[in-house]
Amino acid sequence: MPPPLDPHDLYAADRPGKLSRTVKDYPSRVYVPNTLSDTVSVIDPEKFKVVRTIQVGHQPQHVVPSWDLKTLWVNNDLGNTLTPVNPANGRVGRPVDVHDPYNLYFTPDGKYAVVMASMDRALVFRDAHTMKVVKSVPVDCYGVNHADFSPDGRYFIVSCEFSGELLKVDTAKKKVIAKQRLPIAGAMPQDVKISPNGKTWYIADMVANGLWVLNGDTFGKPRLLPTGKGTHGLYVSRDSRSMYISNRGEGTISVLSFKSGKLVRRWRLPGGGSPDMGGVSTDGKVLWLSGRYNAEVYAIDTRTGRLLARIPVGGGPHGLAVYPQPGRYSLGHTGIFR
Repeated sequence: MPPPLDPHDLYAADRPGKLSRTVKDYPSRVYVPNTLSDTVSVIDPEKFKVVRTIQVGHQPQHVVPSWDLKTLWVNNDLGNTLTPVNPANGRVGRPVDVHDPYNLYFTPDGKYAVVMASMDRALVFRDAHTMKVVKSVPVDCYGVNHADFSPDGRYFIVSCEFSGELLKVDTAKKKVIAKQRLPIAGAMPQDVKISPNGKTWYIADMVANGLWVLNGDTFGKPRLLPTGKGTHGLYVSRDSRSMYISNRGEGTISVLSFKSGKLVRRWRLPGGGSPDMGGVSTDGKVLWLSGRYNAEVYAIDTRTGRLLARIPVGGGPHGLAVYPQPGRYSLGHTGIFR
């Protein structure tokens, strides 16, 4: 895999405006999958306005940038397809048959896509370009949904939403090598994110109302850091100093300092909301989040926490992708770039 630009900062390639040659001419857009409307709303981030609506398959969950940055894959979970969108010109390609694509990741070497087949209870390794199955790895947990990779790419950690478990997976062997149950009744782990220095893992948990803080190498018992009700999405700031945490159950965003490991701010959406999944703008000044239960998208100033816009979209907006973003390659989800 391409090594990190800075061994002490996995996100060193994600600095403001540092677009790769591949994406530098792509129009800036926010792509919002609407699970209840079977559409993708396309927002012009400068106008804070929906400029296009794309019809896709049944229950689109996430819009995922490909490893090579050239394609956006819409994960049509119940439609059992991936819809490719060309971010250079907005053209929609022919859907590809992929069973149960709840979420999608890419191995750091760019060879394989990893489909989080939640209902099928499997991690399905596919060719990153053709999406043909290479190996399906059955799992004995329920609801595989989110993941992130170690600094050297040798393993990744996966959350199991419906059984409150975490998996550790050997990337090269395509094999689950460890599993643990989170130490709270009814745990519901969601997004997974590794710290810039590669030493600490954070797992959002909607029932525990906080982050599980984990040493990925030892995979020992994690500790809980409370953040807010319904903790869901995790997004790293462009300077690698902070992480934005969406608390879907209370309409807030918490801000974590990586240096101190403590929460330093909490922003509340005026009038409430259900902040879910999203991403950070190219310049790092705006945090974009879907409002899962409010059919809207929020644009939030990352310096002050002020709500810049509340944009109506389709029903059940979920894993939106801000695109393009800085970085050399994508590890998937709504945009994990290295």
